[in-house]
Amino acid sequence: MAGTDTNGLIDPKSGFCSLTKTFHSLRPSFTLPPPSQPLSVAQFALSLFHSNISATTFLIDAVAGQRFTYLEFLRQTNSLVVSLQEQYSLSKNDVALILCPSSFQIPVLYFSLLSIGVIISPANPLSSSSEISHQIQICKPTIAFTTSQTSHKVPPNLRTILVDSPKFLSLLSSQKENENENGVVNFTNSAPIINQSDSAAIFYSSGTTGKVKGVLLTHRNMIAILAIINNGNTSINEIEPSMPKLVELLMLPLFHVYGFFVLMKTVCMGQTSVLMKRFDFETMLKAVEKYKITILPVSPPIVVALTKSDLTKKYDLSSLYFLRCGGASLSKEVSEKFQEKFPNTKIWQGYAMTESGLGADIRGNKEAEKHGSVGRLPELTEAKIVNPVTGEALPPGQKGELLLRGPAVMKGYVGNDKATTEILDSDGWLKTGDLCYFDSDGFLFIIDRLKELIKYKGYQVPPAELEQLLQSNPAIADAAVIPYPDDDAGEIPMAFVVRKPGSNITEGQVMDFVAKQVAPYKKIRRVAFINSIPKSPSGKLLRRELVSHALSNSLSKL
Repeated sequence: MAGTDTNGLIDPKSGFCSLTKTFHSLRPSFTLPPPSQPLSVAQFALSLFHSNISATTFLIDAVAGQRFTYLEFLRQTNSLVVSLQEQYSLSKNDVALILCPSSFQIPVLYFSLLSIGVIISPANPLSSSSEISHQIQICKPTIAFTTSQTSHKVPPNLRTILVDSPKFLSLLSSQKENENENGVVNFTNSAPIINQSDSAAIFYSSGTTGKVKGVLLTHRNMIAILAIINNGNTSINEIEPSMPKLVELLMLPLFHVYGFFVLMKTVCMGQTSVLMKRFDFETMLKAVEKYKITILPVSPPIVVALTKSDLTKKYDLSSLYFLRCGGASLSKEVSEKFQEKFPNTKIWQGYAMTESGLGADIRGNKEAEKHGSVGRLPELTEAKIVNPVTGEALPPGQKGELLLRGPAVMKGYVGNDKATTEILDSDGWLKTGDLCYFDSDGFLFIIDRLKELIKYKGYQVPPAELEQLLQSNPAIADAAVIPYPDDDAGEIPMAFVVRKPGSNITEGQVMDFVAKQVAPYKKIRRVAFINSIPKSPSGKLLRRELVSHALSNSLSKL
């Protein structure tokens, strides 16, 4: 198991084993339920649940203020479990496409489906009909859950349930006659036996380098991810005993794997989350003030916006204890500027992939002082840094591709064996495609995506490094850097820049700003000004879209 050292060869500072060239977790280890034990991720989450269900609020609507208690959540889940089996004949290994915006009904739907062994496949409700068609080809659903606004995106021959219809809402309260004295049915009695090796969910990769792929996670994968998250939160409470009771602002889309596990963590910890149905920066600030939010799960662009926006002066953000930042690396410069503006709020970074679960995280304010790092390896996880060309495993301080292994690593891509074997080897090592290194204290640093490195006259230029520099400029609200073809150099770094309101920064000024701080081969050699940088729902930069627009001379479309 990761983290155990039977031969005394693992460096207690870095976690690096000199014999196997493998990095091990330095976190105190724990054991998962035996793999042979029948157990769904929904059952596991509820087994960790510790709360007075009659008194605790589960979710609050950030705008309307409506509250959804744990008692209501459990009652509705119990009722829906029975209804789905009896009225819709849903059973183990059926696949359910879920095409819905965030709402109180979504966690009820997730827990109900997972409890009866139905494989959930959440998709972005803003996706086009053609994108949804591609995802349907991947997951092959037997049923779809949509809303009246999204139902037109699924084919008419696919059985569809509208979650905003009176019919569906009636399913949430149709089993009251079976409730016990606490108003809750033990729905696990009516659920089929689910093995941990059974498929649980198909999430979609962000598609930054091509068409999306369906990432298949088993119940065991999801139990491992949830156990690591839960154990991490328990250890944080020990590290930070003065930390206030957490109230989380859940502004991540619930169809995304990040939002899904934040939701699951909320249930495990019996906490309260404030749900934003759609993201808006000022609405976020209002919610922090109104509900005394203590934790924000964010992506780097939101940290940049908090650092630069004058809107933050209008609201009381003093309740914020820490930001949990993921989705991309955050530069040391942005972290430090954020700390200057918000000295009482820490940024705890993390690294994760849909394919791997949690790969690294910061725990506690002491670790947060390691600016620029995404943290240390979590429990049950091993890593390697390998030379992308030779495959040689490298020691601390050397850059290479990050490989991860552990029980959270996906089963594979649905219906795509070729893509699976390209990323996942026979020993269980997942090739992340990220250029990284571990320092001598076991902290992981992300340099960039290997496939996105710009090849300028044989030199490798990391776009993320240039983006972080550009974002540090007070006249720039946001920026992205792409490779642009050039006859002499092969590729040159091209910047897309979003000016801050009132800024008149020019192309020459952008180029000069970067040129003064980097080696000559890293200089920006082309600039375009646009209104916004395209990003995925989780905040990842969609660099491929910018490349496509640059090559087609369609900048005006942005």
